Amino acid sequence: MSTTAELLKGAAALFPDEVVTSAHVRHFELPAGAGRFALITLDNGFDHTKPTTFGPQSLANLNTAIDQVEAEAANGEITGVGITGKPFIFAVGADLKGVELLKKHDEALAIGKGGHDVFKRLSALAVPTFAYYNGAAMGGGVEVGLHCTYRTVSKALPAFSLPEVFLGLVPGWGGCAILPNLIGAEKAVSVIIENSLNQNRQLKGKQVFELGIADALFEGADFLEQSLIWTASVLNGSVAVERPEIDRGEGWDQAVAKGRAIADSKVHGAAPAAYRALDIIEAAKDGDLQKGFDAEDQALADLIMGGELRSGIYAFNLVQKRGKRPAGAPDKSLARPVTKVGVVGAGLMASQLALLFLRRLEVPVVLTDIDQERVDKGVGYVHAEIEKLLGKGRINQDKANRLKGLVSGVLDKAAGFADADFIIEAVFEEMSVKQKVFAEVEAVAPAHAILATNTSSLSVSEMASKLQHPERVVGFHFFNPVAILPLLEIVRGEQTDEASLATAFGVAKKLKKTAVLTKDAPAFVVNRILTRFMGEIQNVIDEGTSVETAEKAIEPLGLPMSPLVLLELVGPAIGLHVSETLNRAFPERFTVSPNLKAVVEAGKRGFYVYKPENGFKPELDPEVAALLVQGDSVLTEEQVRDRVLDAVAQEIGLMLEEGVVAEAQDIDLCLITGAGWPFHLGGITPYLDREGVSERVNGKRFLAQGVASIPA
Repeated sequence: MSTTAELLKGAAALFPDEVVTSAHVRHFELPAGAGRFALITLDNGFDHTKPTTFGPQSLANLNTAIDQVEAEAANGEITGVGITGKPFIFAVGADLKGVELLKKHDEALAIGKGGHDVFKRLSALAVPTFAYYNGAAMGGGVEVGLHCTYRTVSKALPAFSLPEVFLGLVPGWGGCAILPNLIGAEKAVSVIIENSLNQNRQLKGKQVFELGIADALFEGADFLEQSLIWTASVLNGSVAVERPEIDRGEGWDQAVAKGRAIADSKVHGAAPAAYRALDIIEAAKDGDLQKGFDAEDQALADLIMGGELRSGIYAFNLVQKRGKRPAGAPDKSLARPVTKVGVVGAGLMASQLALLFLRRLEVPVVLTDIDQERVDKGVGYVHAEIEKLLGKGRINQDKANRLKGLVSGVLDKAAGFADADFIIEAVFEEMSVKQKVFAEVEAVAPAHAILATNTSSLSVSEMASKLQHPERVVGFHFFNPVAILPLLEIVRGEQTDEASLATAFGVAKKLKKTAVLTKDAPAFVVNRILTRFMGEIQNVIDEGTSVETAEKAIEPLGLPMSPLVLLELVGPAIGLHVSETLNRAFPERFTVSPNLKAVVEAGKRGFYVYKPENGFKPELDPEVAALLVQGDSVLTEEQVRDRVLDAVAQEIGLMLEEGVVAEAQDIDLCLITGAGWPFHLGGITPYLDREGVSERVNGKRFLAQGVASIPA
């Protein structure tokens, strides 16, 4: 039987590049005669920009610190033990870089067991233990505190979560077993399942206290000092910590059932992590923590050796790293300053863009349109949105007044754009209209101004072709809703120069968008893939498969919404327009559905109606059903799924051959941030690799073995 130290030593050998966390022990006398106290501080020696994590050597260091305080507690030398973090960071959990390196089930099991063996020693000490959540705490950082007798939390704590299910894991160092036994199954399911599957929603310090995870809440400025005064009061008996009784009956079962319903609605059974976590919570009902820890070890090892976690980590790294350092972006020193922005158009999309530029750049923004009524409506929209932010307390009155003062609208482009550095058009998606707009803008804009287009599918090069200075035109394609979807496709036209491109990337960064460089190819990245995807769904419906079968076929992908609900969100007319654009470019692969055309011509907003008596579930609109003209070729769900995935794999293969983006990673980053493609799938290419579709269609994988998959 290996000791914890031996287990961790073996794991550390597999992970030589670990950023090691130290566990410093210091002693002092507590106030109010509460005795000598030992405080362990977790610190990796870097500032808050490199958060503290637990790799094998870090766990070994904590284990050694616990050896010391365990002996002191047994000898009566201390009255209690505390654990806290470096400034702004408590600890953010397991070091996932090490998890990616594991190749065997028993190696993965050792990581789970090692964490448990170290953390549970805190609850077994001869004196009470205290966790002081002073800063960001996630995953294993939260869990080390759950093993303590008491917990305090800072009001200034910005982020607290158990994000494992989001990544394709379970909280595997005590979270699934201890949390429901501490705060009840309903609240635990909310933290472990619901928050994770809602794009890794974070809790603030006050919420951590209100949920009952922490026993006391203190201001950030003197958090540790106040926590130690409170600790002294607990130890000398002047403060008694009371916790509510846990419902171990029907309430527990209902909470688990609710968790399963949430998981079904989010991942449709396509990802195992949420269900494994719920199984452990369900089994923890009897309060047997050790049984729960053993189940966590097994689940952790199984999931580490599965594709979902590798895909989750891959997706996380894409968004956190590649998304912040875009492939192919020019040197940022070439970027020009942007001190005023012009927006051509004052419709909903243009108004959303104006609001975004205004909030992020805080420079003058001027809108133009063809008549005063539209201009006034656009400026009015921006003012109303600023008022909403003020009402929610997101900005103060001074800032609201300043922002409102920075936005204006004019009819005369010469008056509005003469001193603008960055001008973006968001007018009707028609080449001749956009070329006319750019010609008018070029005539009045300064020579250095960037001319950006928010086109979703038209050629940026063609748009710029009639200008005197086509080198300053760049594609700047946002996704709707602009405030929510992070992706910005930056399109390089044939003539676009480095300075214009660098300025576009500089602006994207200030807008806090995930920018991906794409070639000027029809519909760029997201719309091209989604149109091929949707086109194949529409083809099978046109040929004779029922709408219900075609939609259900895609459920195993765990997409946030079904294809036809997505079409409703995009708008059938826009979907039709993009499919027509792509059909002109690639008639052999992109079709224009006669049924979709009929739906658009009938003025329908989508295929479905939503009735209150049916719980607002989508059901086929009888008027749409009457419009559908179908053939007699009926496919099964599996046949539909194969056909759709084959089409998508073929299209991505062709896009990579054409150099639309630098690598498959950029395709995944685009779909995750621009189309809500599930994080747990790692985007689309790992999924196609895992399901064998890539090799079936293209004769090779998109990603090397070990990237978003288990190393060979």
